[in-house]
Amino acid sequence: MNLETLAERASHGIEVKHSRFLAQAAPVECPAAALAFFAEVGDSTATHNCWAYRIGSEYRFNDDGEIGGTAGRPILAAIEGQGLDRLAVVVTRWYGGIKLGAGGLVRAYGGVAAECLRTAARTPLVPTCEVHVDYPFADTGAIHAALPAHDAEKLDERFGANGAHLRLRLPVDRGDALVDHLRDATRGRARVRFEDA
Repeated sequence: MNLETLAERASHGIEVKHSRFLAQAAPVECPAAALAFFAEVGDSTATHNCWAYRIGSEYRFNDDGEIGGTAGRPILAAIEGQGLDRLAVVVTRWYGGIKLGAGGLVRAYGGVAAECLRTAARTPLVPTCEVHVDYPFADTGAIHAALPAHDAEKLDERFGANGAHLRLRLPVDRGDALVDHLRDATRGRARVRFEDA
């Protein structure tokens, strides 16, 4: 299954027995970004701000004072059930005076999160790789000119006594074409290696 994330932030609200639930979701690249999103959109005047995120194999969830397992876990299940990754969801609840019970909470938190994600605009997650390029200074122009054609993002650039070093991120399916392009553009002077290769 090809994983997707959200193209942009999304939100969806419902009311259950006078309690208001607002789900807000955002694409994120790392756990720190997820936690920053929760801090930004959580409402300190609300009864609960429950959340979950999934980024690759990393995930976390928080019930924020609700009955254990009734909020954060159903939100995470909504993320996984929609086949999404690199995503953070917070569901804010304003208590309406009527207790929902454990089953009602699971349905409310999971349901509002799932509906938020179901109706949100999505974008495919493209598998990427990191590439290291070492090259003489004279080839700087040719190297940099080649990068946009392969959707290569510059992560780091260093200069030494004998030349320069670039660390790039690009779609996996563009890696071999980039290697060929750099070899031709520099007449074989650029040395390219894939991360962990």
